[in-house]
Amino acid sequence: MDILRRGVLTFGLIAALGFGPQIVRAEPASIIVASTTSTEQSGLFKHILPLFKEKTGIEVKVVALGTGQALDVARRGDADVVLVHDRPAEEKFLAESFAKARHDVMYNDFVLIGPKDDPAGVKGLDVLEAFRKLAAAKAPFVSRGDRSGTHNAELRLWKGADVDLAAVRGDWYRDVGQGMGPALNTASASNAYLLADRGTWLSFKNRGDLTILVEGDKRLFNQYGVMLVNPEKHPTVKVKEGQAFVDWLISKDGQDAIAAYKIGGEQLFFPNAKN
Repeated sequence: MDILRRGVLTFGLIAALGFGPQIVRAEPASIIVASTTSTEQSGLFKHILPLFKEKTGIEVKVVALGTGQALDVARRGDADVVLVHDRPAEEKFLAESFAKARHDVMYNDFVLIGPKDDPAGVKGLDVLEAFRKLAAAKAPFVSRGDRSGTHNAELRLWKGADVDLAAVRGDWYRDVGQGMGPALNTASASNAYLLADRGTWLSFKNRGDLTILVEGDKRLFNQYGVMLVNPEKHPTVKVKEGQAFVDWLISKDGQDAIAAYKIGGEQLFFPNAKN
């Protein structure tokens, strides 16, 4: 057997035994973003994340939960970035030093959805008067009940309407403890009222007899913010990649991508980062 062939066989045996040079394939850079069901179920992430990956090579894995749960995921160090929509909860997250900075990203609004025949008679009212009438009529109402930004906004509206929800709630008030899509499905099946974010409503197909009854009230403004999780709290945070995502979202490219996302010609989110 010639020397060259013996060398090839020897190399093959060494490699087979695991002692030879190994081919190492680098895993693509990736981050975990804890966000809301509204950004995921509206289809926004499916639109913008491929654009971000094309520009940076960074893959974004989304954990879509209510805002309160998303912030808890970040508190545990199980996310690199949070993109949520509950300013008081975000300010608390900052105050606890789980992030060092927060940036406005975009906004849309909440809408009060209900049956087209509107048995409670709330169509066109200001939102606080509408909530008062819903409580007085004990009209079927579906609440997300999941500590989300939408759920917390709903609770603030009951309070602003001087409705003691704990005292008046009964069978008419259904707390589903789920995301926006399942809550809309429940409302559609039971012909009930609910508070929804406009983005998810526009992307929702199973509307049944539901329609928008109250909109445009300044109290229905819905701001989204983004934060990089503080690596001093959790050293496992991917700072470089996470900051790249934050920077892209608030850059012209990211803001243009958000503005370009439409359903049926209607824009779902309006960028408002302060660059």
